[in-house]
Amino acid sequence: MQFFDQAAVAQALPYPALIDALATGLQQAIASPPRSVYTPNGDNSMVLIMPAWKAQETMGVKLVSIWPGNTASSAVSAVYVMLSCEDGHPVAVLDGTELTLRRTAAAAALAARILARQNSQTLAILGTGSLSVPLAVAHASVMDFKNILVWGRHPQKAQDVVTSLARQGIQAKASSDLQATLAQADVVCAASTATAPFIRSAWVMPGTHLGLMGAFTPNMAEAEPALMPRAQVFADSRDAILQKGGEVLQAIQQGLMTAGDIQAELAELAAAPQRAWRQSEDAITVFKSVGFAALDLIAAERVLAARQTAAG
Repeated sequence: MQFFDQAAVAQALPYPALIDALATGLQQAIASPPRSVYTPNGDNSMVLIMPAWKAQETMGVKLVSIWPGNTASSAVSAVYVMLSCEDGHPVAVLDGTELTLRRTAAAAALAARILARQNSQTLAILGTGSLSVPLAVAHASVMDFKNILVWGRHPQKAQDVVTSLARQGIQAKASSDLQATLAQADVVCAASTATAPFIRSAWVMPGTHLGLMGAFTPNMAEAEPALMPRAQVFADSRDAILQKGGEVLQAIQQGLMTAGDIQAELAELAAAPQRAWRQSEDAITVFKSVGFAALDLIAAERVLAARQTAAG
């Protein structure tokens, strides 16, 4: 059995290659049933179990721990186990935290590459958690942004993200004014554990592409549900969004939109990237993601393939 720590997973999954792998892999037949959610402490901490498999090939299971109260360490951690579907034996154990960060950022960047305006110049990252740097790096790998802004509730944390990006050769600026940040942004990517909306509908400018990567339960929200009827709404997975898609699910429940208003999911976008998905240059596009297990399996298979290639 093979083991891949954080560094090995990161080395095997450079963003341009991972983004392309997701686009291709999502066209394959991968079973990805609903995840199981457990709350062992009876509070807002939780454990998710996320399986996916290709019949007669490979199965992967991710165990995700989400502890929003963590202040000294990441709120999200995970481990990923791969099994052979031929004989049932364990194949590999991977650092699921790095795997999750990279596949989430890559999925958001893939959607932005297809849905955002081609002349987009300013990227805004909202949130300063563990996804902030991966999201900025992934988006910068697919679009040539002239400006990258980082906003967070705590200015010093936003500056810390800017410093981390500088170490990777990406220049960014910290912003303390969310409304002003949204007014400048062509592409916005939010990743937080917010339970109440902080992105007001009126603040989102025409033509903006907005990736909502947090709000992974029905009771969470990053953007006001009122934004959804103003926008073209896309999903990473329709089934997942209709079960727990934060502000999109809330907008449906409030009668602001219907399930049929979700125009496509990520696999459909990736299958027809040249299609004119945008209705106009002024259209607001929203890509709502809660994550689904097929993305993990595609990324994990690429990690194994990278080691096999390196071994010759």
